Amino acid sequence: MADTALKSRHGCLTAYLIFMMVANAATAAFYALGGDQVRQAFPGAPQWMIWALGGLALLNLIFAIALFTWKKWGFWGFLASSVVALGVNVMLGLGLVQSLVGLLGIAILFGVLQIGDKNKGWPQLE
Repeated sequence: MADTALKSRHGCLTAYLIFMMVANAATAAFYALGGDQVRQAFPGAPQWMIWALGGLALLNLIFAIALFTWKKWGFWGFLASSVVALGVNVMLGLGLVQSLVGLLGIAILFGVLQIGDKNKGWPQLE
């Protein structure tokens, strides 16, 4: 196991991970506290879909924290949750193209993990 004191991350990666933590915490809170607004937007959606999306946001918060602490499984967790969210969004009726836009977050995350020279994030993940 590598010493985390010797690791450094590019500022863009730090900013993106902090953004992901805040955004996913807010999204999970929204689904937990504002589920009525989601049900109004998607009146035919079953309750489990709303809970599933809130749960995915909570998992994404955990995955962002994992990446912040240099755990590679955080990236794979983001990838898996994005695929699940894609399926849920299609079932909600968002349409395939609009649902696929959610996968851009994975591409951006992979990109910021590649930024830098000695402080490139991906090779430092455990």
